[in-house]
Amino acid sequence: MNQTKYLILTILFCTMISCNEKQPTLNIEAYETSASGDKLKPITEFPTGKTENVIKILPEEKFQTMTGFGGSFTEASAYLLNKLSLQNREKILEAYFGDNGARYSLTRTHMNSCDFSLSNYSYAPKENDIELTSFNIEEDRDDLIPMIKDAMSISTDGFKIISSPWTAPPWMKDNKDWRGGKLLPEYYETWALFFSKYIEAYSAEGIDIWGCTVENEPLGNNNNWESMHYTPDEMTAFVQNFLGPKLESDGHNVKIFGYDQNRGHELNEWVESMYRNDETSKYFDGTAVHWYASTYDYFGESLQYAHSKAPDKHLIQSEGCVDAEIPKWQDDNWYWSKEATDWGWDWAPEEDKHLHPKYAPVNRYARDIIGCMNNWVDGWVDWNMVLDRQGGPNWFKNWCVAPIIVDPDQDEVYLTPIYYVMVHFSKYIRPEARRIGFENSDSDIMVTAVENTDGSIVVVIFNEGENKKSTSLSLDDKQANIAISPQSIQTILIPKNKNI
Repeated sequence: MNQTKYLILTILFCTMISCNEKQPTLNIEAYETSASGDKLKPITEFPTGKTENVIKILPEEKFQTMTGFGGSFTEASAYLLNKLSLQNREKILEAYFGDNGARYSLTRTHMNSCDFSLSNYSYAPKENDIELTSFNIEEDRDDLIPMIKDAMSISTDGFKIISSPWTAPPWMKDNKDWRGGKLLPEYYETWALFFSKYIEAYSAEGIDIWGCTVENEPLGNNNNWESMHYTPDEMTAFVQNFLGPKLESDGHNVKIFGYDQNRGHELNEWVESMYRNDETSKYFDGTAVHWYASTYDYFGESLQYAHSKAPDKHLIQSEGCVDAEIPKWQDDNWYWSKEATDWGWDWAPEEDKHLHPKYAPVNRYARDIIGCMNNWVDGWVDWNMVLDRQGGPNWFKNWCVAPIIVDPDQDEVYLTPIYYVMVHFSKYIRPEARRIGFENSDSDIMVTAVENTDGSIVVVIFNEGENKKSTSLSLDDKQANIAISPQSIQTILIPKNKNI
């Protein structure tokens, strides 16, 4: 009897020891931005116990190498920075490029003027100047160049710049206008020379251009502002026979991106032309896309198709913004509410109206970036970095929203919730990170994951719904429980070799 009692006690004691042993725990850092007001708030308390849902990280599954995240240097943004106090100018540039800010790594700017310029201008205004002897970038010296240089001085890791023309000078076009029309064939060689001179001029200023798109929105914009039209085969031929050879012969190691307009069925037609064979694809380094075809659909199928046509080339989102809206000043709630409309709300063809419902700006950004990443996009670039309370300046009065809004008259700065969404990606997912696999058992949340070059793993989770979500994050044999607030985005950092 005593032996039996001893055996039972021994079993109970061993069981208690086993139950109290600490399970392998995943050491994580978590930051959350939510509709309730949190902005990159560090999460210090994590739920315990079992959860119904699991996000399993699969680092052995490798996908695209990330190029970066960021926004665009426009004349409008640079002009506004010049109107602010030096303190607020520095505050904005630090917010975008500083180590404690978004750490933007991929940016865009415009060659010649665009709608977010103060007026129409070209670096080659002299008509019939085939050799471009009058070429100069004086228009950029007061605003764009100083903004870029100041950003460069702040950025520790540096950033890449993609340059895009909205149009050639009117004298090179068949309609002699800033808007619409096509590049005349007799100026193909001159227009290729224009790109080369632009790259040289910026290099002389100490600004290296990493890449260029051939034309912003070659399908046009109903001739509203600067534009120039190409068919897919026309653009491919221009790159194959003029632009590519010219940049190569002049020694410019600059990447060339084709298309540069909306995802969807048009994208398929363009990549078919660009990547038809080795000759047509030789000078293309990738494809650039925009998001304006829908307020909610990121067109995963067309992105997958574009990747399949050129799996070794870049696929970069080069522009997206809340368009056709005047910014809401210091009203965080609006950015989380489904009240915004876009151009398509009023102007889309009837068969496409369903693609343009009202939406919440934060949701659109978070959904789109995650959706793009999970469908092979390796870079994501926002449009204007800074706009005023009207959504400009913009010579065409094509008002839009930027992540940071300013009131230059009052010298005030408003970091909108969109800014914090961008930070969730750009600050933590660094250039050359590799997207990795995951399994997510909760279809109500969106997830993406990458492994940085330092071995750290970053997981971004977006909960668009009205209910709090709990899930277990699993990596190898370790796990951590996390809770995601309603209407929130959360970035989780798993440092290398710090799992206990």
